Amino acid sequence: MELEKYSYDNGIVRKFLIASVIFGIVGMLVGLLAAFQLVYPELNLAPWLSFGRIRPLHTNAVIFAFVGNAIFTGVYYSLQRLLKTRMYSDTLSNINFWGWQLIILSAAITLPLGYTTGKEYAELEWPIDIAIALIWVVFGWNMIATIMKRRVKHMYVAIWFYIATFVTVAVLHIVNSFEMPVTMLKSYSVYAGVQDALVQWWYGHNAVAFFLTTPFLGIMYYFIPKASNRPVYSYRLSIIHFWALIFIYIWAGPHHLLYTALPDWAQSLGVVFSIMLIMPSWGGMLNGLLTLRGAWDKVREDPVLKFMVVAVTAYGMATFEGPMLSLKNVNWISHYTDWTIAHVHVGGLGWNGMLAFGMFYYLVPKLWNTKLHSVGLANTHFWIATLGILFYAIPIYWGGFYQGLMWKEFDSDGLIAHTFVETLVYLKPFWLMRALGGTMYFIGVFLMVYNLWKTAKSGSFVANEEAEAVNVRNAKSEHKGEHWHRWIEVRPIKFTVLALIAILIGGAIEMIPTFLIKTNVPTISSVQPYTPLELQGRDIYIREGCYNCHSQMVRPFRDEVERYGDYSKAGEYIYDHPFQWGSKRTGPDLHRSGKGNMKMNKSEKWHWDHMYAPQDIAEGSVMPAYTWLYDSDYNKSDMPAKISAMRTIGVPYPEGFEEIAVDSMEAQAMTVVRALEEQGVENAEGSKDKEIIALIAYLERLGADIHKTPKDQQPEK
Repeated sequence: MELEKYSYDNGIVRKFLIASVIFGIVGMLVGLLAAFQLVYPELNLAPWLSFGRIRPLHTNAVIFAFVGNAIFTGVYYSLQRLLKTRMYSDTLSNINFWGWQLIILSAAITLPLGYTTGKEYAELEWPIDIAIALIWVVFGWNMIATIMKRRVKHMYVAIWFYIATFVTVAVLHIVNSFEMPVTMLKSYSVYAGVQDALVQWWYGHNAVAFFLTTPFLGIMYYFIPKASNRPVYSYRLSIIHFWALIFIYIWAGPHHLLYTALPDWAQSLGVVFSIMLIMPSWGGMLNGLLTLRGAWDKVREDPVLKFMVVAVTAYGMATFEGPMLSLKNVNWISHYTDWTIAHVHVGGLGWNGMLAFGMFYYLVPKLWNTKLHSVGLANTHFWIATLGILFYAIPIYWGGFYQGLMWKEFDSDGLIAHTFVETLVYLKPFWLMRALGGTMYFIGVFLMVYNLWKTAKSGSFVANEEAEAVNVRNAKSEHKGEHWHRWIEVRPIKFTVLALIAILIGGAIEMIPTFLIKTNVPTISSVQPYTPLELQGRDIYIREGCYNCHSQMVRPFRDEVERYGDYSKAGEYIYDHPFQWGSKRTGPDLHRSGKGNMKMNKSEKWHWDHMYAPQDIAEGSVMPAYTWLYDSDYNKSDMPAKISAMRTIGVPYPEGFEEIAVDSMEAQAMTVVRALEEQGVENAEGSKDKEIIALIAYLERLGADIHKTPKDQQPEK
């Protein structure tokens, strides 16, 4: 058979690599600002720089900009070489690149301005969600078409993970992003309460699984053997790793909702499959590390392999800890604490960051046809980054563990031993150490940038790398008795369909009963839709990112009931589009902040003063001052459209209510203003149209419905 000549498209790899480095710097810089804001609240310098708004900017920038571009870098480089062909379409490759960067730019603009859906890791509004889906289809189209024109017979294991990433992320994004548009930059989730929580954390957990994990496993399976010049340790282990991982992972989302109003059977499924995840996850880790058997001398000398060894080790640590945190007796302490933050960053800084850095150090000399400028500088980066992770994670693990214990501690009289603010004061030294560790990690990135820039400058970029290979895609197998899995490896469409089926099973079994069986989400007769002013206040609450620091879910624990009030019921959330249960308590839970709750109820004046100067009301608080809410008028013009949209997705506002919604807002606003005047707030009437009034109305509504009469607190049969 004759050799066929072709070329690899290195230009698209270079574009994604540069974008990943740039956005990595931006995302980490925003994360550092957020970290220091927790220690020094005065760093909340403007509305668009407040913690609640930049925290989702940080997560989106790191996940989708830094890691996302790194994924495309690794896929576009390795896929061509594994298939011995150029990408199917240079045009599609460039649409993928520029479309993805425009999506990131739109996120960088809209999130600080407060345009958010209020769903973690899925905050981008509906037009951007549509753009994400379209660009993701372009990526998948280009990838599958490239696989179809390959010059090899079998698909290597890395490609299996790339295929699973494409199909699963598409399903996750589309299902979780069903929204009812109100305006060009405002929508409401079509799901509500318990159902929205289940869908969101089915998405949220599996975004970690299939965006932050499976593509990086594919990258691991390609770059570790290449950098070490050794074959993958075990082909059979890679088969078990792949199919077990993608089937089991999709079930584990409910472990984010333990002890909540989610039905117990769904919580239990999440726990069982989370524990099972240890096996395939560690199988992949061992397959990566054991590939280096006999090559440890090279690991000591090669910074690329050093980064990758630490990355795979961090993957193993995170995928052991995740299942442990899903155990109810561990989750009882860890959930809503900084412990979870430490866990996430071991994965983000260790697994994703270190593997990306190792890949960059491998690729730049290859793409520019030269040698790395400085091995010593790369080693310095390695040690600074590794120490930075330790300085980040260890204090937060320690602080988070004690934070959970302090919340639950009672004194000798049977009273709660610590106020919530006391737990924050305890955490501040740990937060400062975390910020310093993050700073070390950040400095290492600049060392890498300088090293890679000098490397590129010393070489000559090879935009179209010439190659040649024999086309054996349709050749008959010369090996009798091959492993049974070889049959599916030569059939990419069937492989893709089987992967899709494997990931759909778990999601369907968890979601269908929750949506179709009414008794899974019992209603409460006294729970009514939000008034227009309360709905407007809720939108302001979401815009300011309050869900990043406050939960709205009182779990059935003695300490939480004593601190906040009666535990939360599923029926209380049936009109919450989206749900706001939260995942972290930097501030206290707010689900019982409404009128009628003796544990948490605050006066209108307390909210007025607290939002303006939190530290004056609660010494030691780390909450930003929301002074702009006292200057800005709440939006009345969109309220009829909001009422109409809510009715469309099932909220029982009466027909024609949108016509009187603005009058209702103004009337309730005057009720809040009169209460403020009676409580001694001067010139309160001049604030009747201000956003602070709407926010106070919303906060006073939370949990108030179940305090009306004892019989109304019981779920309907």
